[in-house]
Amino acid sequence: MNVRRLIPTTAVAGAVALGLVTLSACSGTSDAADGQSGGKLDVVASFYPMQYLAEQIGGDHVSVTTLTKPGVEPHDLELKPRQIGELGEADVILYLKGIQPAVDDAIKQAGVKNTVDAATLTALEEHGTEVGHEGHAGEAGHEGESAEEHAKHSEHSGHAGEESHGTQDSHEGHDHGSEAGADPHIWLDPVKYAEVAKGFGSTLEKADPAHAADYKKNTDALVKKLGALDTEFRTGLKNTTTRTFITTHSAFGYLAERYELEQEGISGLDPESEPSPARIKELQEIAKKDKVSTVFFETLASDKTAKTLAHDTGLKTDVLDPLEGITEGSKGDDYIEVMRSNLAALKKALGAK
Repeated sequence: MNVRRLIPTTAVAGAVALGLVTLSACSGTSDAADGQSGGKLDVVASFYPMQYLAEQIGGDHVSVTTLTKPGVEPHDLELKPRQIGELGEADVILYLKGIQPAVDDAIKQAGVKNTVDAATLTALEEHGTEVGHEGHAGEAGHEGESAEEHAKHSEHSGHAGEESHGTQDSHEGHDHGSEAGADPHIWLDPVKYAEVAKGFGSTLEKADPAHAADYKKNTDALVKKLGALDTEFRTGLKNTTTRTFITTHSAFGYLAERYELEQEGISGLDPESEPSPARIKELQEIAKKDKVSTVFFETLASDKTAKTLAHDTGLKTDVLDPLEGITEGSKGDDYIEVMRSNLAALKKALGAK
């Protein structure tokens, strides 16, 4: 991932202080147990995948705001002073470290007690432009396990729930979005997303004990939906003509490993990075050898490279949505619907039988 321009620490601190003064003049003191939005818990989510979790699990007891507006490429987000100030007033913050450097820096300065990094609620892996199911050995013991079963298993092994905040050795010092390797796109694997859901549900239960039973019920319902989605992917992609797909943005490494596919990315984890001529040539050879029919591009980034490669190799193009935001152009109104559209696109491109 390319290094983005970060907001200077002094500027962030000043903006936070200014925002806190401004907000405190028109609202009471912040108390997570009471909430500040009409008696609801104020939850700030960094971008859509975190927003969806917060809304599904929080239900009627939370007021969710997101830092990333629909249509904005999350990696490029820069926060306004007002947004930075409002972070300090949140009861709960849910974000994913490594996706948005400006957000990571601002959250660190905000100092909100109930701050949850989704990357600590599941195990991250190192992915590059090429990801295949051979690298999935770390989870081989859970093959065939549903999202719901895997989330329960992981809760006992330290990957889910708040306990993981105290045992982050495997993540210490990582820039999760860097070229060093750790891939932050965990939400595109329904099983890992379910692990994050359970961890965040636990956080809400502790932040707002009065509604803990509802948060638990909502979490269980979401994990069940994600389990059903996982089953749909396993069944739909079980028998295909090819196991290889090409995509501009290497965001689908976890999905590829989960369903024993081979992702060949034109660019790396950063959707804006440019591929080398050697990589383009390599992809042309892979497409021919593995009988690839389609080059996938995404909704929030340029499709120029995908269309050029497709034209040069005689392939078709289609959308595989990394679900970093929902827009009018999205093939679905929420996470589940867009993931099902992704499944349909993969089945068609891979020649599902």
